[in-house]
Amino acid sequence: MVFTVTSEPGEGSTVLHLAGELDLAGRNRLLRCVERGIAEGRPEMALDLDKLAFCDSTGLATMIRARRLCVAAGGWLHVFGAQGQVASVLSVTGLGALLLSRQRPTRTT
Repeated sequence: MVFTVTSEPGEGSTVLHLAGELDLAGRNRLLRCVERGIAEGRPEMALDLDKLAFCDSTGLATMIRARRLCVAAGGWLHVFGAQGQVASVLSVTGLGALLLSRQRPTRTT
């Protein structure tokens, strides 16, 4: 399953919709999207994991790296919508406590 990232910029924050499988093959694609948002002055991001079917240790490390980039730029990064294997991996590793947000950030249009 191919990994895709769709960006939904809002006022001040961005939602990145992830789909497919986040592993080594998708790592750079996600980091480029995060870096682009930061460069455009939007270091506040949320990752929508609703359509993410699989995430391995590289994918988890990529989400942590993305969070660090956002925080270093004065922003934040949260994830939401994790289901199935992805939700299990976040729970078992304890990363859910670090990354999960209970609701989608408010988007002002």
